[in-house]
Parts: sequence; structure tokens; C-alpha cells
Amino acid sequence: MLLKDKVVIITGASRGIGKAIAQKCVEEGAKVAFTYLSSEEKAKALEAELTQNGGEVKGFKSNASDFEAAQKLVDDVMEAFGQVDVLINNAGITRDTLLMRMTEEQWDEVMNTNLKSAFNLTKAVQRPMLKARKGSIINMSSVVGVSGNAGQANYAASKAGMIGFTKSVAQELGSRNIRCNAIAPGFIETEMTAALDEKVVQEWRNSIPLKRGGSPEDVANATVFLASDMSAYITGQTLHVCGGMLM
Repeated sequence: MLLKDKVVIITGASRGIGKAIAQKCVEEGAKVAFTYLSSEEKAKALEAELTQNGGEVKGFKSNASDFEAAQKLVDDVMEAFGQVDVLINNAGITRDTLLMRMTEEQWDEVMNTNLKSAFNLTKAVQRPMLKARKGSIINMSSVVGVSGNAGQANYAASKAGMIGFTKSVAQELGSRNIRCNAIAPGFIETEMTAALDEKVVQEWRNSIPLKRGGSPEDVANATVFLASDMSAYITGQTLHVCGGMLM
């Protein structure tokens, strides 16, 4: 029960990595507030599943890239649970294409969802965390934010920005016992990758030192560690969950 008595906010948790993080947080004793934007059916199913297993879980339809909506979300979570101990900025999208074909809209959409949302939510949770003089903020970056990737200039820039944002927040809030770290997943096999050609996927697996793609649970385990008091002396760091893709 690494997260017993902690209240965790997770953005974008109705599927994939976010869903696995929500499940693992509940397993470890946390009360979970998660956001979703479009997948209402999946969100309600997740809320029902985790509540059925004895967890205190509440889904909120909220757009993390909207500044006012982010503030309202934190206010609503404070009203429902009385505190916020952990924020996991997980909401993210891709709009992949070569830079010469990339539209301004594709750039802005990725930046707003992936990076501005982290600013919005982090700013919103600052007040309750500063008052409590404790907290853990975890930002979901990517190995692509470190290495770059052709056809993902917008995504890579947003994820690189997440790392710089993480280091700055860690320096600003460290004296108040509020930690901020990033996680950089590598090739994680989700329902999105399941639609890809198996031969291509196998080539990616073969290029990874551990010879397999990661699972959402691999990322969730790392997230729980950074959310828990086991990582009490870790801040401003980027934890690569990538099977050795980047060394």
C-alpha cells in the first residue's frame, strides 16, 4: 500500500498508460481522480471497475489544455477528496507528419494537449500542495523528447519541453517539499500499437536491448515509485522506462 491515504490526479486516464496508472494507484491504496475528454464510455467503465474493487475513484470530464477548466478540476477534487498529494500529467496526443507537411493546427494541438496542460494543472495544484508543504508531480515525457524522431517534430518538442518544465518546477518547489519528476517511456505496446504491422513491431522489439516492447504496467510501476515516499529524495529527474533504447 505505497500510496495509502494519498489523493492522486491523473490526466487522460481512460485508456492505455493512463488507465494502467489509475489501476496501479488504486491497488496501492490511493484515492484517484482522473480526467477524460472524449472517451466517456471507457471512463465510466474504468470508474465502475476500480470502484467495484474497493477503490475511491472519480472520473471528471475535463479539458486539461484549458486553463480555467484545470483550475476548476483541482477545486472539484479538493471538494470531493479534501486534498491533492500527487499530480500525474499524462494527457497527450500525436499528430505525426513531416515538418514540411505539418500544419500550424497540428503543431498547436499537440503543444496545447501535451505541454500547456502540464502548465495548467501544475499551476492549479500548487496552492493546495504549498499549503500542505508536500506533493509529488509526475510529468509524462518520452524518449522521443530526448532523441527526437523524424515525423514527430511537434510531439518531440512538446515532450522535450516537459523535461525542461520538470527541472524548473523541481527547483522552484523543492524547498517546500514538493517534488517534480518526469518519466520517459520508450516503445510501449498499447491498443494504438496493436493496429500496426506485426513485422514492423517485431523489428522495433529486436532493436531494444531487452528485446520486447514495454507494457503500460511497466510505466505504471515507475509512476507509483515516483508518487510514493520511497522516492522522497528524488526530484528534477527523468526516469527512462524504455528497455535500454536510450543509454
